[in-house]
Amino acid sequence: MAQFIPILRTPGLKTLLHVGCGTAPPSRLPDCFKTGNWKEIRLDIDPKAKPDIIASVTDMAAVGTSTVEAVWSSHNIEHLEGHQVSTALLEIRRVLKPGGFALITLPNLEDIARLIACGKGEEVLYVSPAGPITPLDMLYGHQKSIQNGNLYMAHRTGFTVQRLSRLLIEAGFQDVRVTTGANYDLWSIAVRKS
Repeated sequence: MAQFIPILRTPGLKTLLHVGCGTAPPSRLPDCFKTGNWKEIRLDIDPKAKPDIIASVTDMAAVGTSTVEAVWSSHNIEHLEGHQVSTALLEIRRVLKPGGFALITLPNLEDIARLIACGKGEEVLYVSPAGPITPLDMLYGHQKSIQNGNLYMAHRTGFTVQRLSRLLIEAGFQDVRVTTGANYDLWSIAVRKS
């Protein structure tokens, strides 16, 4: 069980919990968190990422209830087993203050399936900090990272607009918006009103 870590408040700053942060530098945060009004707390299951908190998004007991104004999750939830997603979303909602929001991005299964069905499964679509990315990498996880021993990079579930919307609503978020992105991804914002 994770040890509880109090979130230290910085006067005048809102707290952002960056779940599944990996080694991404602050420069890779979405623009809305680069305003100077946010203090980033980094959480990851992999100690090699050197997060502030080592924990799984399915068990963030180290983070108090209603302690952060926002949660950022970039390409993290798809690494969970399908049956763990609801637990993770409930944990994200739990740590948010009323009025707080979760910003989540992850691969769009419909876009990926179309590419694979058209015979483009192994075509390099873009180059990420981890290396070249193909539709099969988006479906199953970055193969080169997995081959090099980073099993945390495996994808174990997938999302469509409908599935992600439903799961966020079932987790108790009252205001949920999910849209398709420009890079074979989905973007969602979900607000905890109470």
